[in-house]
Amino acid sequence: MLKDEICETVGSEIDFSVMADAVGYALRRAQLYVYQDFIETFAAEGIRPPDFAVLMVLSRNPGLKQSEVAEALGIQRANFVAIIDGLEGRKLAERRKSETDRRVQCLFITKAGLAYLDELKPIWKSHEDRVVARLGGPQARDQLVQLLGRLYD
Repeated sequence: MLKDEICETVGSEIDFSVMADAVGYALRRAQLYVYQDFIETFAAEGIRPPDFAVLMVLSRNPGLKQSEVAEALGIQRANFVAIIDGLEGRKLAERRKSETDRRVQCLFITKAGLAYLDELKPIWKSHEDRVVARLGGPQARDQLVQLLGRLYD
């Protein structure tokens, strides 16, 4: 705080103009909106975005190593172990030792996990539809996904 400034924030607006064109800031705000909508949409189902993402990946890629799934989803190892522990505890996923390297844990979605995912997909679609509508439709979504892909491909 500068010497001549006073501390008074009651009722004042925050000036974000310095960050208005900051890509990182815009991405973070958008991510928070999408995440919050997901949380609200799935509140009754008791599933968080990372859990859902893991189940979706395992449903299409059975037998991946834990490290492969964690890396693909950008989840830190310690956090990923807790996610898998939770999914295993709910009988939605399971770890199996690799037949070629007993030190490696491979991941599989269970039949219960597939059934649960089938229940969640229509809820997820409604969430996605709301987000896509806010963006301006499928064409805007496709453009956004393409642009974002440039940052991480």
